[in-house]
Amino acid sequence: MRVIVAGGAGFLGSHLIEKLLEADHEVTCLDNFYTGSPRNISQFQSNPRFSFIETDVSEKFHILGNVDTIFNLACPASPVHYQRNPVETIKTNIFGSFNLLELALQKNAKILQASTSEVYGDPLISPQVEAYWGNVNPIGIRACYDEGKRASETLFFDFHRQYNVDIRVARIFNTYGPRMDLDDGRVVSNFIVQALKGLDITIYGDGEQTRSFCYVDELIDGLMRLMFLSNDSTGPINLGNPVEFTMLELAQIIMEITNSKSKIKFEPLPHDDPKQRRPDITKAQQLLMWNPTINLRDGIGKTVEDFRERMKP
Repeated sequence: MRVIVAGGAGFLGSHLIEKLLEADHEVTCLDNFYTGSPRNISQFQSNPRFSFIETDVSEKFHILGNVDTIFNLACPASPVHYQRNPVETIKTNIFGSFNLLELALQKNAKILQASTSEVYGDPLISPQVEAYWGNVNPIGIRACYDEGKRASETLFFDFHRQYNVDIRVARIFNTYGPRMDLDDGRVVSNFIVQALKGLDITIYGDGEQTRSFCYVDELIDGLMRLMFLSNDSTGPINLGNPVEFTMLELAQIIMEITNSKSKIKFEPLPHDDPKQRRPDITKAQQLLMWNPTINLRDGIGKTVEDFRERMKP
């Protein structure tokens, strides 16, 4: 198949491209390097089935030839990045989704939206099921991402209902692994960098807020299973590891793996930061036969090795 990966030079996108090429697909990567990196896709440049187009998907663009499937991963995904330019973030979510859906309609292609657990906001129920409508502050500092992703889901389902576009919507929970940006502001990368440098590990709030962490290889497997599912299941489908950890537990695991002498420093909790995040993955288990099994210690160990290598002077 010919596959378009929007946001392919990012953390998730580059891992997805790697697996698609291993499966003998032809892959075209779209990225403007707002948060993606040329380094992430440099390994693919010599592959004759890989091509790259530098473009901003929120602006009009053209793709020549046939297209079979489209993955939309084009959006900053960490608070540091999406709050740096909130207007650009929501523009990417809405206009980018619209342009890619237009492409899917034009090419009669199947399209997957990489949505997020952030559509649930600061949830009032746990674990979060797909039928839950969420608890999102529409005017808060995170809304450019949270509401942007909610609006993009709306566009996907409206294109499906109105134009019969074949869609898939995945709600991705916290994912980690090699190639994460060293300075992306996400808790795993923050803690690893601080631990390796011997700096204080910064925990916001009392450290009892929770997240569920999924290793990147398993998340990519879930995305590909959803995209290439033979039936017409649109989703949304939660993809994440349902095992829950507090921020204190995560910090302690990273300190043990890195053998760090760092101390823990507590700072005030940012506005609208969710207190609990845990997916109900019943749908993914039943429809995709997908169930993450890599435990956090093993996954963090692989991630630390990657960070050590990239942090060498």
